[in-house]
Amino acid sequence: MPRQTTHMKEADVKPNWHVVNAEGMILGRLATEVALVLMGKHRPQYTPNVMSGDCVIITNAEKIKVTGNKLAAKTLRRWSGYPGGLRVRTYESIMASKPELVVEEAVIRMLPRGRLGRRIRRNLRVLKGNTHDHSAQQPATLDFPNARR
Repeated sequence: MPRQTTHMKEADVKPNWHVVNAEGMILGRLATEVALVLMGKHRPQYTPNVMSGDCVIITNAEKIKVTGNKLAAKTLRRWSGYPGGLRVRTYESIMASKPELVVEEAVIRMLPRGRLGRRIRRNLRVLKGNTHDHSAQQPATLDFPNARR
């Protein structure tokens, strides 16, 4: 019996909404799991060139854990494009002012580059606190036991 490969069309994909409570989770482990859900690799009908992922809301970004000496050693770099326009900040200073940026960058850098990756990026919401404004979408809670320690 021949096997058929199914290719999804974007009109056939109905995205689901998920909420992840990031309290006590390790940053990198959480980012890999969320990136898989955003790309749609958790679905059996995953197609790499189609937007087949779900929408994810991450709450409690300020309570994320970073292992080792990464808070002081890891940096986020932004370059304006001009000479002398490189801005380097440590994770420690970013977590003090805008912790959702650290979580968002970790997830975004695990997504594919290009047009599809930029569209997938829009399905991610990272929030500092515990509440979100997306109750109308009826999000289901996701738990990643491997991301906790």
